[in-house]
Amino acid sequence: MNHERSRDLYDRALSVLPGGVNSSVRATQPYPPFVARGDGAHVVDADGNRYLDYVMGYGPLLYGHDAPEPVQSAVQKFASEGPMYGMPTEVEVEHAEFVARHVPSVEMIRFVNSGTEATVSAVRLARGYTGRDKIVVMQGGYHGAQESTLVAGGPENPRPSTPGIPPEFAKHTLPIPFNDPAAAEAVFEEHGDDIAAVLVEPILANKGIVMPVDGYHQRLRELCDDHGSLLVFDEVITGFRVGGLGCAQSTFGVTPDVTTFGKIIGGGFPVGAIGGKAEIIERFTPAGDVFQSGTFSGHPVTMAAGHEYLKFAAENDVYEHVNRLGRRLREGVEDLLEDRAPEYTVVGTDSMFKTVFTRDAPGSFEDHCEGGCRQRDSCPRFDACPKTGADVAAAETGRWERIFWQEMKAQGVLLTANQFESQFVSYAHTDEDIEETLEAYKTAL
Repeated sequence: MNHERSRDLYDRALSVLPGGVNSSVRATQPYPPFVARGDGAHVVDADGNRYLDYVMGYGPLLYGHDAPEPVQSAVQKFASEGPMYGMPTEVEVEHAEFVARHVPSVEMIRFVNSGTEATVSAVRLARGYTGRDKIVVMQGGYHGAQESTLVAGGPENPRPSTPGIPPEFAKHTLPIPFNDPAAAEAVFEEHGDDIAAVLVEPILANKGIVMPVDGYHQRLRELCDDHGSLLVFDEVITGFRVGGLGCAQSTFGVTPDVTTFGKIIGGGFPVGAIGGKAEIIERFTPAGDVFQSGTFSGHPVTMAAGHEYLKFAAENDVYEHVNRLGRRLREGVEDLLEDRAPEYTVVGTDSMFKTVFTRDAPGSFEDHCEGGCRQRDSCPRFDACPKTGADVAAAETGRWERIFWQEMKAQGVLLTANQFESQFVSYAHTDEDIEETLEAYKTAL
């Protein structure tokens, strides 16, 4: 493949953009491919190279790069009628009604402009609603680029995970390991009266796709109920990817007090949302006293795109298709790993997938969790499967980035560029695409 145009664009970008990119996850070695256009399940870069795409915008492109005709028509209609108004529109009401009908936790919803803005607002809401300051987060979880959750360490020594955040901010955040009920119980025993909320992804989806162990979310629900804290599910990635229109919370049978959304809920346009019990969400201004506002919130083009996106999924076999292909891909990779790298772990569910380059596991896949790790305690590989963000970080992350990702890209398959980010199957992918991908895996592994 020729990459001269991408190389030249990157050289120009380094002069005007920090690191040559506008989001740190786009920085790949030696330079990222610059995309010129999308085409179904593919992207074409500035040099004309064509790739099977499993990045899918980091999740929002449920239909690939060609949205269904009703979505395209809605976008064109609303864009042609005016860019935005700073005033309410009917389509934002229709979209809110649709989400509230399908997601178990949502009675009311406030739309914002990004997943980060959604989680920032959810934390402020939880603190305002409870009158408490502390929040519990999962080590290895991700809740956007915000001061309250960019925190490392443990409950007794929280510290900012990046320069630019005052240590005083971090002291109100209590990081604990995911999938560790005892750690959750201990932090509530010590700080229960001061905890406003537990903020958790139903599945760690930004750290290798780590499923919860049986009963974990139920225990968090009990602890929050016992101590008057809110349970906040961050479904920015899993929302309308896992569990269909009911989202991941419907899969696990646990109803949070508040849910944050992004990605698919805006049909590929910038969006975020905070939904939950009416008595909680109504604390947002102007109904309540917790300030939240945004000029572009409920943008009509985004609302129209998101509404038609979800309506199309409700009326067609979208989830059946993407989930079937996702499972076929995960099972196919498992078959390859059994011969080539049995120490690695296939993770994912529904239309999400990843291979974590774990370092130690049984040499056989006999009686394993087929189609991706499910944290089944009777699985022979249970002890070796990643259960926390730290487990994923301890994998061979350098091998993924420097060798495997590069080799897959050279074969025309574009994956997320590091070991941690989820990968996604879209409605545009086909069985033939899965076979092509597995052939590339065979060579790269």
